[in-house]
Amino acid sequence: MKFYQALVIFFAMFFWSIMLNADVIITKNIDYKSQSNDPEDRDLLDIYMPKDAVDVPVIVFFHGGALLYGDKSYGKDIAIGLVERGYGLVSANYRLSPNHSHPSHVNDAAEATAWVINNIDSYGGDSDNVFIAGHSAGAYLATLVSIDNSIIEKNNVAHDKLKGTILISPFLYIEETAPQRIASNAVYTSIWGETKQDWLSASVTPFIGPDHNNILVIYADGDDAWRKEQNTRFVQDLKSEGCTNIAAIEVPDRNHKTIMSKIPDQDDQIVDVISHFISQLELSNAHI
Repeated sequence: MKFYQALVIFFAMFFWSIMLNADVIITKNIDYKSQSNDPEDRDLLDIYMPKDAVDVPVIVFFHGGALLYGDKSYGKDIAIGLVERGYGLVSANYRLSPNHSHPSHVNDAAEATAWVINNIDSYGGDSDNVFIAGHSAGAYLATLVSIDNSIIEKNNVAHDKLKGTILISPFLYIEETAPQRIASNAVYTSIWGETKQDWLSASVTPFIGPDHNNILVIYADGDDAWRKEQNTRFVQDLKSEGCTNIAAIEVPDRNHKTIMSKIPDQDDQIVDVISHFISQLELSNAHI
């Protein structure tokens, strides 16, 4: 009898899961680099869209993993949460260290973002409402694409095609982060090099200035103190330059990992916070 009860519960949960995600249309493994074929599949992206989507805002998302590991599948939970609220999400891979060094990672992020802007209309998205986002290392990449105008413009896409930026627990000031990480593991020299000039050129610091608007920074109360300090400092640095619609939000009862892994929980705030941010901007003429 217990076996049959367990079987009934299993199938009930299985079909409930299907129904829950029935309106999420997923298109996987699209190559965003038409001129190359990465043997490690680091040039692929997945598109999550509402069923019958027409002109919905879209978030381009980059996974975390210290620029050393990670995969576009990390974006699944946040994608499903946002699709259920009427938005689309594109989760993209990018090249990783130690085989590749800065700026390879951010160049890939820019190329993936440009692909989305140029192609998302065909999938029901709105190319005039594209946001860029990420978690941890992916949020660092999203930041650079957002505030260094030249990166995305190398892909023949105007920087002002981006509507806003959503950063979840990034590291930002590489002139501080790199030496700390290299001291603990020499593999980090493969990411940003070994000199202060290398680190500064990979940092947000040279790009702090006016006209970087519509940026939401989300971090966990359980994030390391240095990370929280960098996140709040970044917001204050931008505000001091006169940038508008810049905010930092601390999420309670989360750490650097659970800020993403607990997104499916009923009491989670992340998707609601992001949805509110997007809804404020999608009908406006504002851009970053």
